[in-house]
Amino acid sequence: MKYEPVIGLEIHCELKTKTKIFCGCATGFGAEQNTHVCPVCLGLPGVLPTVNKRVVEFAIKAGLATNCHINGYSKFDRKNYYYPDLPKNWQTSQYDLPIAEHGWVDIDVDGEKKRVRLTRIHMEEDAGKLVHSGTTIKDSITSDVDYNRTGVPLLEIVSEPDMHSAEEARVYMEKIKAIMEYIDVSNCKMEEGNLRADVNVSLRPAGTKELGTRTEMKNINSFKGLVDAIDYEIDRQTDVLEDGGHVVQETRTWDPARGITLSMRSKENAHDYRYMPEPDLPPIVTSEETIEKYRRELPELPDARRARLEKDYGLSDYDAGILTSTRAMAEYYDAVVSTGADPKLAANWMMGDLAKALNEDGIEIQKSPVDAKRLGEMIQLISKGTISGKIAKKVFKEMWTNPDAPEKIVKDKGLVQITDTSAIEGVVDEVIAKNEKAVNDYKGGNKKAIGALVGQVMKATKGKANPQMVNKMLAQKLNG
Repeated sequence: MKYEPVIGLEIHCELKTKTKIFCGCATGFGAEQNTHVCPVCLGLPGVLPTVNKRVVEFAIKAGLATNCHINGYSKFDRKNYYYPDLPKNWQTSQYDLPIAEHGWVDIDVDGEKKRVRLTRIHMEEDAGKLVHSGTTIKDSITSDVDYNRTGVPLLEIVSEPDMHSAEEARVYMEKIKAIMEYIDVSNCKMEEGNLRADVNVSLRPAGTKELGTRTEMKNINSFKGLVDAIDYEIDRQTDVLEDGGHVVQETRTWDPARGITLSMRSKENAHDYRYMPEPDLPPIVTSEETIEKYRRELPELPDARRARLEKDYGLSDYDAGILTSTRAMAEYYDAVVSTGADPKLAANWMMGDLAKALNEDGIEIQKSPVDAKRLGEMIQLISKGTISGKIAKKVFKEMWTNPDAPEKIVKDKGLVQITDTSAIEGVVDEVIAKNEKAVNDYKGGNKKAIGALVGQVMKATKGKANPQMVNKMLAQKLNG
């Protein structure tokens, strides 16, 4: 029997506020264990929380950016459960009245567009962090608790079970990451736990509508881990069903070292948490005027920016998708084009030589040694015919370690393209005289043989001859 996977994600997005959601403790990553704590986030008796207004603003903006309805009245609830990293024995979250719900985002997988619905976005506090002695909780002898992360503000972004492959889940999570970066509410550094997902996977016979029994995999914080965990779980559940067994509803953990999921505990239902309204916090009341104010503050979002690049600059859907995948890259591209650089050449250089250099040095585009202005100036030198595309590669490499303007580098290194026909003609005549076989091949009907002659001229001029002029002059002389 053929089975169809059904996948839903609960993405936890850490907000980039300076202080925690209900107290004044710092949220900075990497501090010494248990130093960013106070009586409020440690849940000591007699303390009272207060809501960080910035968290509410970020939550509303996230809802607007994902086409959600913003509830004018929402409230906090206590989600009761015991775990060592939860000092109060409850997590302050939202249950029946979240800040935002009924949204959607569009994704593009293998050239096909698909809409993924969002059930809700709600605010909550993060729990602490267990520091295991082993690689996972399953192989650890001891676990210490670091409460620095307790009370750090989170958004939980809950999708409908609208995805049917690991690739769709990956593209969806990448889209959520891009949107959160664009609206500047999160750093989205997955390696620091800023963005992580709980993944629900179930199988059903292909062509049926009823959902199968699902399992949940907790805290996956890389795109590779997301794809590998989903693919493994699909295979595991398929084997169980084909052997005549039943999938057990449970929470599992992903072990990246072994490439398998492991059972942690039977899955709880909502009623197991005994949700109750948070008595120490007032409800969140948001006016339409405030919602519209936040809507006006939103930047141009990925889909709109992608459409603009296609319309204004004639870029392909693929190129525009790559260039708008992060806000930093999209802003860099706009800055390059604003110098007067050719839009298509700018896209090619960003996705080619620039991307390769950034990758080799392991740096983000924001820290590129070649800023947008200098890359734009170099591209203009190509368009003007001052340098060839081949010479531009040498110039770009020099620019990576040399802060000078590209025009100065070209002059200092003697890289100006030769466009003087008399200077090129002598080299062309010499190449024709020394390459009898290629000349005869061309005259015999093999027009591709001219490529070898062009290469010889470019070599003799150290790449400085204008290749279009070389091609034209060779053709004239060989056809004459």
